Amino acid sequence: MHSLKKHSVLALGYFLLIALLGLLLRLFPVVELPINYRFLVHTHSHIALLGWTYTALTTLIYKAYLSKASIERRYRMLFWCTQGTIIGMLLTFPFTGYALLSIVFSTLFLIASYIFMWFFVKHTIAAQKKTHAYKCIYASLWYMVLSSLGPWALGAIMNTAGSGSDLYRNAIYFYLHFQYNGWFVMALLGLLLYFLEQRKIELPHIGFKQFFWFMNLGVMATFCISLLWMKPSNSVYIISLLGSVMQLFAFFILIKHVLPFKSKVNRMDSKLFYLSLKIAAIFFLVKVFLQLLGSVPYFASIVSSNIDLVIGYLHWIFLGVVSLTVLAFLFHSKLIELSRTSIILYLLGFMLTEGLIFYKGAMAWIKEPVMQYYPWLLLFASCLLVIAIGSIVILQLRQTLVQKLRLK
Repeated sequence: MHSLKKHSVLALGYFLLIALLGLLLRLFPVVELPINYRFLVHTHSHIALLGWTYTALTTLIYKAYLSKASIERRYRMLFWCTQGTIIGMLLTFPFTGYALLSIVFSTLFLIASYIFMWFFVKHTIAAQKKTHAYKCIYASLWYMVLSSLGPWALGAIMNTAGSGSDLYRNAIYFYLHFQYNGWFVMALLGLLLYFLEQRKIELPHIGFKQFFWFMNLGVMATFCISLLWMKPSNSVYIISLLGSVMQLFAFFILIKHVLPFKSKVNRMDSKLFYLSLKIAAIFFLVKVFLQLLGSVPYFASIVSSNIDLVIGYLHWIFLGVVSLTVLAFLFHSKLIELSRTSIILYLLGFMLTEGLIFYKGAMAWIKEPVMQYYPWLLLFASCLLVIAIGSIVILQLRQTLVQKLRLK
């Protein structure tokens, strides 16, 4: 348990780092910096997905399914090898972008993630493998593996079609889609079901089957949204729309079966945890409605040529749905401490940055200039996120210090 707390604090360290890198990216329109912007974007995205989210999710999965297996020493070795690849990317991407060393570290990370999945499948006990939660997390890890086909393909694409080709862009979208909507979302849904199962709350078999298949078919079908920038045939738009509708059905099926236990869950857990999950559920519902809109040809053509709307959507999922839920589960699992103030600051920073990013996207859509002080406002909103995440990290360090003083 003690080592898992250290792993969680390390994940939070990555979270703070990506917030600082995001703040640095927001400085570019304001001051001239002697840094390669594109290289910094690569660093920011890799540490966000592989440093913060992967480390936090795998720590939660290990605690739930593998902490009682006799693999602690092997898992620790795997964990620190994985961290070595992340640090390697952190030290190479800002200076070289996609080059030999950064690609080597990225490749080693993928191999380490495959080994984690093998640990999960091999060492989870038979009784847990029969649960609904396990099936969701098992599916999420397959999405993680599936998403890695995108990076594997990039080398061949760059040597043939080139980095400016449609194939190159689609390989990146393939990776991002199955990371965000497959690996991250399905893992969090699995952890939610695990949390409910620990309280003797289980979805009925038919209800879970409907939820599971609608959600997974929706994940597969909504990849087509990532292809709409190419203006494909009408069938691709229809598949995209159906995928979004299936995910909407899955969401309401889950809510339908969980709501009757609302009072029981509320009594057994902290209000901060419960409130965070409710807000994240609302954010997820907004995400699905944005997918529905993005499947309509008119809006698809607007989004495909509007980078701010794309960034706003990705940040909505990453910061609003995924990161907030991860923080809630780390807190619930007693791996980190949270305060109401830090969550309020985080949500305020998140909503302000999202509002400003979508505002800029809307102005580009209607071909109007943004307000004069827009870059400074976005910088200020980003500072709130840094302060919020920084306060969470400081809370962990203070807690560690207090525990050490008590031991003395």
